[in-house]
Amino acid sequence: MASRSGNAHLELWIAATGLSHGEIARRIAAAAKARGHRQIAPDATRIRRWIDGEKPRPPVPVLLAEVLSDVVKQPLTPGDLGLAAAGPELDSIQLPLLTEAAAQALAGWTQMDLFMNRRDTLKLAVGTPLILAAERMLGGTARALNTTTKGFDADTVTALEEVTAFFTTADASKGGGLYRSAIVAQLAEVARRIQDGVPKSLKTRVFAATADLAALAGWVSHDAGRYPVAQRFWSYGIYAAGEAGQRDRGVEIVTRMSHQMIYLGHPADALGLLGVAAKKAEVPATRALVASQTGRVHAALGDERQADTHLGAADELLAEGLGDDVPEWVAYFDAAEHSGARAVSARDLAGLGRDRRPASIHFEAALALRKPGFDRVKVMDRVGLAAALFDEGEAERGAAAAHQALDDAARVDSTLVASRLNSLLDAARPYETTAVDDVRTRARDLAAARPTTIAA
Repeated sequence: MASRSGNAHLELWIAATGLSHGEIARRIAAAAKARGHRQIAPDATRIRRWIDGEKPRPPVPVLLAEVLSDVVKQPLTPGDLGLAAAGPELDSIQLPLLTEAAAQALAGWTQMDLFMNRRDTLKLAVGTPLILAAERMLGGTARALNTTTKGFDADTVTALEEVTAFFTTADASKGGGLYRSAIVAQLAEVARRIQDGVPKSLKTRVFAATADLAALAGWVSHDAGRYPVAQRFWSYGIYAAGEAGQRDRGVEIVTRMSHQMIYLGHPADALGLLGVAAKKAEVPATRALVASQTGRVHAALGDERQADTHLGAADELLAEGLGDDVPEWVAYFDAAEHSGARAVSARDLAGLGRDRRPASIHFEAALALRKPGFDRVKVMDRVGLAAALFDEGEAERGAAAAHQALDDAARVDSTLVASRLNSLLDAARPYETTAVDDVRTRARDLAAARPTTIAA
């Protein structure tokens, strides 16, 4: 029986060929006949049914992948077409635990993102499939590796590390909107080179840099409102981190996936992901990050006691010190970031009537502790502070903080910031003063220029 959601992967790749359903059916029949499968002779109606969600029986998925691969000049597997689970399955995400095949899947995702410009092509994974897949990927390693030197040499890896560092800094400063396409294109090039081969001597560096790039590609895609593709890039980042022998790197990426689940209104899924991450985290910084994020999710769920427990655990780890060798990919998590988590936790609990402690104190602490270069998160802190002051009855201080926040927000390209602007508008609603009216006008104008429908 066809599924209600259909097969978006297959629909996309068939559309990419430019061929009619009848022509695709004819080519499948010809390929089947050449292999001795004379009974396989689909028609255009059957192709339509496959797109609608009907699953063809073997060997049709393999034949269809071969036909489409030949036309689009891109190697495809049945898994790429949504017709077979080749490895961990994230709802419509399929990522095989095999180096070249996983890179091939990544290449397909980047191609869809760059060339098809379809936000609704990929389906966001939620619930149990998402949690189980994250758990499996954090423990999985590849079964084989092409060790030719065609894809990478030492200079190429150095260049990859440097360009990833550049993009990471640029995103933290200005938001990822300006750079997203370039980051995804770089990731596509990395996927192509991994399929060509990775020398054993460079494997750790290649996959460590790839994990960093995939994590960043996921984040800027999330920040641009492309949530399903962000999820796929993150899933590949977890896989690449495992290949690099950096399991805690994968844990950090899972916390990004959990952040997305909070943002999209799935706190229970966020908690499930963090439960997986907590079991795998070993580095003090990632343990503190997971505890802080877990406390934030419990706050979103209205559980003040559990929120305090986990936020307190993060406090203790930070007080003990995270060590002198904190990995660069988690170095952003510090007292400032934890104060930000405490701030939104206090905000959420107050909104649910669970806590009367002022969130503004924590937003002010986060701003005081933020290091240079983290302009986007500073803007989010400033907007959060203004909204908290409004919620706390401090209309005059809230308006002053809001104007400062809006000055800064205009220089950052981020839907995450836009969502905070919507929260600011909600918080300012009870007040009818000239200063607050000016805030509303500016916030509406800026939110319209950075549209988002998600509240955070």
